[in-house]
Amino acid sequence: MSRPSVPLLAALAVACAMPASAFAADAFPVRPVRMLVPFSPGGATDIVARQVASKLGELWGQPVIVDNRAGASGNIALEATMKAVPDGYTLFVGNVTTNAINENTFAHVLGKLRPSRDLVGITNLVEIPHMVVANPALPVADVKQLVEFARKNPNKLNFASAGIGSYPHLDMVLFARVVGMQVTHIPYKGGAGQMVPSLMGNETQIAFLNLGSTIEHLRAGRLKPLATTAPQRLAELPSVPTMAEQGFAGHGTNAWNGLFAPAALPKPLLDRIFADTIKVLSMPDLRDSLGKLLMQVSPSKSPEAYTAFVRAETEKWAKVVRENNIKVTD
Repeated sequence: MSRPSVPLLAALAVACAMPASAFAADAFPVRPVRMLVPFSPGGATDIVARQVASKLGELWGQPVIVDNRAGASGNIALEATMKAVPDGYTLFVGNVTTNAINENTFAHVLGKLRPSRDLVGITNLVEIPHMVVANPALPVADVKQLVEFARKNPNKLNFASAGIGSYPHLDMVLFARVVGMQVTHIPYKGGAGQMVPSLMGNETQIAFLNLGSTIEHLRAGRLKPLATTAPQRLAELPSVPTMAEQGFAGHGTNAWNGLFAPAALPKPLLDRIFADTIKVLSMPDLRDSLGKLLMQVSPSKSPEAYTAFVRAETEKWAKVVRENNIKVTD
């Protein structure tokens, strides 16, 4: 048997020296991918995840299965992702609550895990303006009237949130503290998928909620808009004043949703998933579909840029939690 030539041996040596991740990125995916969502179906995070998952599945020729793991203010899905094998087959769609706030409010629950360290940001997906919404039966037409009503009726109003320490919770706590109203917190582990029915059923009367979860209910009159937290009035809801117009500038969070993976995901695979997600986000039908729900597609320039953004958000919310002495004991 003849010996292999020197060039062939050199080529084989180079191939053997290449990391397995280089081949994995080219072949990925060869089986279904899980996309964890930390809330129940029906909310903005779930809506975004399902639309992106569907398009990625078409692009990859493999199912991308949305796995709703609601509970513990998003920490169940968050922890599962941080502990997952970093092979690209476990992805996570998170938001400002799960990926910026929880690290500051649930350190006692997460233990040594840190989302800003143990997850890598792939890309931002969408940005969503928020509203102060109310049950239609509540006899107020704007936020000024809401404050007056709440002051005259302390603890008679319930406000909904996506869980203790979520940004709808913190937004209302901070707002109530500033304006001097007393309202009762009702947290829902399933996020907007449970918050919206509670508002329509009058179990709760008010909430900070994103428009992606509520726009159809607002149009149908099932919920009442009191204000938008956007910088200016929205073209889709021109009669709804902003918080700033009513004298409450700076209150309320305009949310973002992004795609994440375990932090040790190999760089070639991270770049591959980023590039494919950007392709999906550029599809006109996806942008139009999300745009009808007032979700603005807002991709990041790179995974590194998005990871840096999320870490800055984490530091910003740490300051809010610290300066307002917000404690979460659950």
